[in-house]
Formats: sequence, C-alpha cells, structure tokens
Amino acid sequence: MAKGVYPSYTLVLFFVLLSFRYSNQLQSSHAQTLLRIQGLLNFPAVLSSWNGNTDFCNTDPSPNLTVVCYEDSITQLHIIGRSGTPPLPRNFSIDSFLTTLVRLPSLKVLSLVSLGLWGPLSGKISRLPSLEIFNISSNYFSGTIPQEISSMEKLQTVMLDDNMFTGHVPDWFGGLPVLAVLSLKKNSLSGPLPKSLGTMENLRVLNLAMNRLSGAVPDLSSLTNLQVLDLGDNYLGPLFPSLGSKIVTLVLRHNRFSSGIPSEVSSYYQLQRLDISFNRFMGPFPPSLLSLPSITYLNVAENKLTGLLSVNISCNAELIFVDLSSNLLTGSLPKSLLSDSKNRVVLYSRNCLDTGNQNQNPYSFCRNEALAVGILPPKQKEPRKAAKVILSLGVIGGILGGVVLLGLIFLAYRRVQAKKITKVPPTKLITVNASTGYTSKLLSDARYISQTTKLGALGLPAYRTFSLEELEEATHNFDSSTFMDEGSHGQIYRGRLSDDSLVTIRCLKLKRRYSTQHFMHNIELISKLRHRHLVSALGHCFECYLDDSSVSRIFLVFEYVSNGTLRSHLSEGFAGQTLTWTQRIGAAIGVAKGIQFLHMGILPGVFSNSLKITDVLLDQSLVAKISSYNLPLLTENMGKVKKK
Repeated sequence: MAKGVYPSYTLVLFFVLLSFRYSNQLQSSHAQTLLRIQGLLNFPAVLSSWNGNTDFCNTDPSPNLTVVCYEDSITQLHIIGRSGTPPLPRNFSIDSFLTTLVRLPSLKVLSLVSLGLWGPLSGKISRLPSLEIFNISSNYFSGTIPQEISSMEKLQTVMLDDNMFTGHVPDWFGGLPVLAVLSLKKNSLSGPLPKSLGTMENLRVLNLAMNRLSGAVPDLSSLTNLQVLDLGDNYLGPLFPSLGSKIVTLVLRHNRFSSGIPSEVSSYYQLQRLDISFNRFMGPFPPSLLSLPSITYLNVAENKLTGLLSVNISCNAELIFVDLSSNLLTGSLPKSLLSDSKNRVVLYSRNCLDTGNQNQNPYSFCRNEALAVGILPPKQKEPRKAAKVILSLGVIGGILGGVVLLGLIFLAYRRVQAKKITKVPPTKLITVNASTGYTSKLLSDARYISQTTKLGALGLPAYRTFSLEELEEATHNFDSSTFMDEGSHGQIYRGRLSDDSLVTIRCLKLKRRYSTQHFMHNIELISKLRHRHLVSALGHCFECYLDDSSVSRIFLVFEYVSNGTLRSHLSEGFAGQTLTWTQRIGAAIGVAKGIQFLHMGILPGVFSNSLKITDVLLDQSLVAKISSYNLPLLTENMGKVKKK
C-alpha cells in the first residue's frame, strides 16, 4: 500500500510544482513587460515604486496608478502622469512602445494619460482585441486616427482628448457596435461630421469640442441613449441639431449656429446643462427653458435672441447659473430669477431690459437690430419628360408673343414721338394673379422646361438668406445716395456686397403681422425666379418685431442691371446709341422667353402680367430682362406707399 501511495504523492507534487513554475513564468513575462514600459516612458515619477521585486497584481491601487490582474493575466492598466508633462525625448519610439504594450493581450482597460507620448498612433493597437476602454488623453499623438481601430468590436469607450490628431472624424466609428463613449475633444480634426454618428444606437457621450469641425450636424434624433453632447468651439451650423429627448448636457458654444431654438428643446425634461453662447441664434427666446424640471445651468449669451420677458415667468429653483447677456431681450427680469441671488448667478447685461443694472442698452437699440431669419428653398427637381410637348407649344407661342410685343413697341414709340414726351413715366410692377394656397411640396415640385433651364440663372450665385447687417453695409445703412426709386410696394436701393457685386434691394413694409412661416410659399416661389431673361432673385432677409418676432419688413435682393430700360434705348438712344433691327428683334424674343418662363417654367405660373416697356431692362450685352414682379407677396401683404 505504501509503495502505491508514494508514486501517487510524487505525481501530485510534480504537477503542483509544474503549475507553480508555469504560473511564475507567466507573471514574470508580464512583469518584464511592465518594467519595459517603465523604461520606454523614461521612468516617470508615477512609476517610481516599480522594480524587479514588485508584485504588480497585489499592489494597492491609487488614482494615478492601477494594475488589475485576473487569472495571472493583466486586464487593466491605468497610468496617469502629471498634468502638462512634456513630450518624451527624441529617442522615444511609439512603434517600440506599442510593440511592447501588445504583449499584454488580455488588457480590457488601458489608460495612458499625460505621459508625454508622441508620434502617430499605429494600427498595432488593434492587436489588443479584448480592449473595452481606451484612453490616451493629454499626450502628443499626431496624424490621423488609424482605421485598424474599427476592428476592435468590444470597444465601449474611446477617449483621445487633448492630442494633435488631424484629418476627419472617421465614419467607421459608426460600425463599432457597443461604443457608448466617444470623446475626441481638443484636437485638430476638421471637415464635416460623418452621418454614421447618427446610427450609433448605444452612444451615450459624444464630445467633439475644440476642434476645427464645420458644416451641418447630422441627424442624431435616433440616438435614444445620448445623454451628453459637446460640440463647442468648432465651426458647425447653421441649424440646431436634432436630438433625442434624454439629453442631459448640451454644449454648442462658439460655433456658427444661426437658426432659431426649436420648440422641442422645451421638452428635454432631463436637460441639466445648456450652453449655446457665442453663436448667432435668432428668433424668440423660449422662457420655458428657465423652468425645465432638471435645468441647473443655462447660457445663451452673445446671440440674437429676442422676446419680451415678464416678471411672472417661473424658474427652476435648482437653477444656479443663468447668462442672458448680449441678446435683444426686452421687458423685465422674472422675479423668480432674482429671488435667490446669493446662491444663483444671473447675468443679463447688454440687452434692453427695464432695469438700470448691468449696462442695459436703450430700447431703440434692440428695436433697430433686425433679425435675419433664414428660409432655405428646396432644391429644384429635374423637369418632367411630359413638359417637352408643352415646351414645343410654348416656344411657338413665345415667338408669336414676341412679334406682338414688337408691334406694341413700335406703337409705343410712335405715340411717344407724337406727344413729344421727354420724361420717362414711373416704372410699374408686374401684376401676378397667383394663388397663395399652394403647398410647399407643390411649389418644390415646380418644373423647369429643358430649354429655359439651360438659359436660366446663368452665372448667378445660389439663392440664399441675407443678414440685415450685410444689406446695411451694402447700402451704407440705406443711405439716400443708394436710393433708386419708390413704388407702390416699397423702396428700392442699389447696394454693393462684400464680393464687390452690385445688387438691387427692394424694401417691403408689411401692414399685418405674420410669422416667417407664413411667407414660406412666397419665398419658395421667388427663389425660383432665376432666368436669363428675368432680373433674377438672389435672396431675401426678414426684419422682425422684438416683442413677438413677427415679420415687420422683408428685403428682396435681385441682380443689378445697369444698362437702362428698353424704352430708353428705343425712344431716347441710351448713351447716344440706338438699337439695330437685329438687336430689337433679339430683345423682343428675349422678352417672349422670359414670359414663357413665368407662365410655364415654374408651378404655379405667374400670369396676368401688366408688362410695360419700362419694365424691360438691358444688361451690358443688350440681353433683355423683365423686372418688377408683382407677386402675391407684394399684393396681399404690403401696405401701399404713396409716391414721393
């Protein structure tokens, strides 16, 4: 029996020793890797306790240094150096460092912060396939973010803050299935945001602040788990981003947003921090933001927000910071804002509020600071094939109309000669009997005939929204020297834009108060009036009342045609020159093509035009252009102005 037991005991002891020896070898391998990392990092102070006798898996963790082991493998490594650590010496090699680091293949959490690491981040980092949390903030990494990271499907947190990464935000981030935290703030990333950000269903934190990102923010409304969005200090805009309702922190400060604040923001019941300062947000300030159930920090300073504040507006008792400075707010501060001034910071200077505190502007200042509220017309759809038949008939009708118009021109010429009239009568406007009941969708489906499309909008910039500041600068604050005419529907000025191009600006004063939405279909129609033989529309600008943000005036911007009217060329000889017969026929055909476009080139068409010979202008190439469209926008909403 004893003989039988001894061999069994020896065998068991052998396996125990073998297991112990193997375990020591494994720990020794990991230990040597950590000591190698210590040397490559130039022996930072945070690793001063490491030596050949250190039991790495049983050391007490600290906020700056933690090593976690599981089954003799290192699974977590946190090393945080001193803030502001300079770059490692020139002999440092990021490639050698990563080659050493990936000898810890079981790492799930890796934090290497403020260690002076520099150079391009190599794709070798993807050789840590189990990595879930990756934080290399506050170093000196440069170059683009390596695409190899896209294969690390277990990543839940990626933090590359405060480095020198360049290039675009990679669209492959959207393919990381469980990514919940993406923070790339304080780098040199540029270009637009990828649309794939809107598909990251598990994303909870997105921080892209302090980069050089530009363009529109993609639709993030499907990110139902998103709680923190920080896009501050970029060049993003102009529209307020579409978000889910669970947002807790929203920072858009120092960007190029210039839209209104959407009503949906008032339903962000979990929102605690909102900072949209230093933008050009326009339109009414929603007082409901002050009473959101979770709000504690609200900063809307340095925008163009309007509105009449009232002493009776309620505020959240937990609100500890409010900055309304440098807007166009009027009225009185809510009493609830000032009720707990010891524990709450309230800033409201450079508005037009009824208080003598904090440097208020006079009411007239805010009233004169008009807002340019943007409405972008939809893109024009391609013309329908069915319009080809109509085109053929339209061209024939246009030519016949041109012949008739030429006859009218001769009759007008003879009549002028007979009466010896030397003074040109006032320019009249085209009268349009177009219904305003068309929907925006119908207007956006307006068709362009193939021939007129080829001729239309030649050499013109895209239709856009102008700011009032642009128009004031172009006209020297609407100086009398730029005044051209005053018709029944407003004043006309000549202006020079910042790109040195000349424009004609029609100022229309409303007799009724409407919101900007009321004029949507009118603006859409005007934006389509762009053709070789029309004085084409270039853009618009709204001026709003401060109390309710309704529109007080509309400015319509058209191209400037400086070569006189067709009448002056026919009857008077413009600049001592008269038109040849070929030029006269060409002008008549051009007018016919312009009328054809008004009738058939857009939907709804512009009909019943009370066209006068003085409404036809000639450019420097003697191309005829029809001016003065009397659209429903003019006939229905403008007050009559007596002729001076």
